[in-house]
Amino acid sequence: MRDPAEEPDQPRRQLHPLPKGLVELYGLLAVLFVLVPEWMAGGVLKGFRDGREGSELPLRSMAWQRLPELQLATMGLAELRLLARRERICGYAAMERQRLTNRLMRRLCRRRDAPRTL
Repeated sequence: MRDPAEEPDQPRRQLHPLPKGLVELYGLLAVLFVLVPEWMAGGVLKGFRDGREGSELPLRSMAWQRLPELQLATMGLAELRLLARRERICGYAAMERQRLTNRLMRRLCRRRDAPRTL
């Protein structure tokens, strides 16, 4: 079966371009509905950033210093491995992040709960 568009005796269909006014209307609507809200949102966000003083990040509360779960969650893999080295955990270099975090949690909780001797 042949494609009717390939028939040499049939004339090709001509597509009529959109009127120029309609294209300009679409462009205006695109600016109004897409670009203007983007500009407004960007200006508002910039105003929030300029009004702040000090650090961009919130200060760490006492919970961050007391809870080992929060401390370990913020560390990168390299920092976790350094801590594992200081804690003398065997095989830390080959461990995945989750397993290493679990081992460190057990070690830190055990150390925290141990009686302190002077």
